[in-house]
Formats: sequence, structure tokens, C-alpha cells
Amino acid sequence: MSSRNDRPSVATGADRVPDVWTGRATNRVQWLLAGAGAACVALGVALAIDLSWASGTAALLMAVVGCVAAGLLVLFGTLAFVHVEITVDPYALEVRCGHMGVPRRRIPLDTVVGAEFAPSVTPRQWGGWGYRWRPERGTAVVVRRGEGLVLTLGDGRSFTVTVDDAETAVRVIRHRLGLRRQHRVAAVRTAPHPGAGAAPQDPGGDGATAPGRGSP
Repeated sequence: MSSRNDRPSVATGADRVPDVWTGRATNRVQWLLAGAGAACVALGVALAIDLSWASGTAALLMAVVGCVAAGLLVLFGTLAFVHVEITVDPYALEVRCGHMGVPRRRIPLDTVVGAEFAPSVTPRQWGGWGYRWRPERGTAVVVRRGEGLVLTLGDGRSFTVTVDDAETAVRVIRHRLGLRRQHRVAAVRTAPHPGAGAAPQDPGGDGATAPGRGSP
């Protein structure tokens, strides 16, 4: 990525940055996994209803509980990452997963020091789908293979999320960071210096102006 994209610029015309930008990424394969989880739940219910409990209560109970628990785990684990939605406003970036918006993470832009475009994010890089953490890489939300956004945070960690049109997300975030830097610089320049405008002190203590060296 060229260095000119690192410099904040005034967004006008075709490069205008919206007040609020939203993007998302979807993985329809997750629906197949969710269907498998629902099938496990249905199997557990069928075992509980149709089979004779007199033949072996303990074994049958374990089978029913195992099918239902595994099915619910797969079902909710996959539905939570069917898609991810990202919102960038003037103050923060918010990530919401699935139809219920959980898990959710909000990152204030004050804690962001950089944004980069990642052309290829894969589950293999992060050890699987979903909300991932690796000590040497940071955290990530991965719902599909492909382009993504990488934030560098002030504490040195990174946050990666797969999202469509990630290059636009990078441009919007860099624009916001540039505006925030400009505001901080302007605030420092206009802040009054300590002691500025204070009346000269009277070394004699009687309110009279001290005479110059040339005074008799």
C-alpha cells in the first residue's frame, strides 16, 4: 500500500468519508453446520421419546444428554458466526457477530494507532472460525476466507476482522485517525502556556517597579 494512503486528507467529492460506515461478511457454509447441530438435538429428542428406558436408563440418558448438548453447542456456536457486522463512527469501531449481535466488541478510536488492509485472512492462520486469540498475533473475528481489516492498538496488540470492502474500512478509519491527530495538535497549539499573561513581580515587595541598572 502506497505511502500517500498513510497521510490524512480532506475527504471531498468521490473520496468523501461517511459519518457512519457499516460493512459485513457472511459465510453461508455455517448454515450447514448449524443444520448438523439441529439434527443432533432432534436425535436426542427422538431417543428420549421413542426408545424404551427400561432397557438401560443410564446409558440412554447419557446418549440423550450427549446428543442434545453437542447439538446445542454446534447450533449456537455456528449461528453466532454466520455473519459479522462492523460499524465505524467518529468515536469507535464496533463488531457484532450473528443475528443476536453476540459476541460484541467496541474499540474506541482513541486506542487505535493504525489500520491496515489484509488481502487474505484464513481460519488456518487463527486456528479455526469464530472469535480467536493467539498470543503472538492478538485477537480476530473470522467468519470466512478473504479480505479483512487489521487494527494496531496502542498497547501493541492487534485486532483482525474479516469484512467485505475492507479497503474502504481502512480508508475511513485512517481518515478518522487523521482528524483526531489534527484536533490534538490544534488543542496543544492553542493551549495557554504556564505563566503567560502574568503580571511582573515586584522584587522590592512595596508595589514599585524595580529601577533599571542605569537608574541613579
